[in-house]
Amino acid sequence: MQVGVISDTHDNLAAVERATATFERDGVDVIVHCGDFVAPPVIAEFDGFELHGVLGNNDGEVAGLHAAFDALGGESELHGRFAELRFDGLTFAALHGESLEEVQAVAGAELYDYVCYGHHHVREQTEKGRTTLLNPGAHFPTVPEGHRTVAIVDTETESVRFRSLAE
Repeated sequence: MQVGVISDTHDNLAAVERATATFERDGVDVIVHCGDFVAPPVIAEFDGFELHGVLGNNDGEVAGLHAAFDALGGESELHGRFAELRFDGLTFAALHGESLEEVQAVAGAELYDYVCYGHHHVREQTEKGRTTLLNPGAHFPTVPEGHRTVAIVDTETESVRFRSLAE
């Protein structure tokens, strides 16, 4: 199974369109969004995918975000501030990650195979014991091109690859 990981889309519809096209080309089955959608209209761009999301510090229209997730149907869900997910026997934690101390603590507990977070707008893949700490990058206008990425986790090989969404 291919799990797409994205964060900090900040209403950037063009970046979300590039992301979903990339995910489709790479055979992604499910997407984890680590927060900062910002407004509900961006959610519709994920139609056709199973989408799991958490809330970020810029996600203020929570009722509208929940309604947009409901409109996607299927297994898609907005989980609140933290999600525990399981795909193909691998465990994923997702949070926005404003506090790096919290992110490090969740990863350091080694309860999950992957801890996915955003907020800092810098892509990262770090091993912390049995846990892979993963920030997929961001799509905020001031983010350097090298960090305008998404991540794809292959659950069979337990490998991560980054895909650039830079224009």
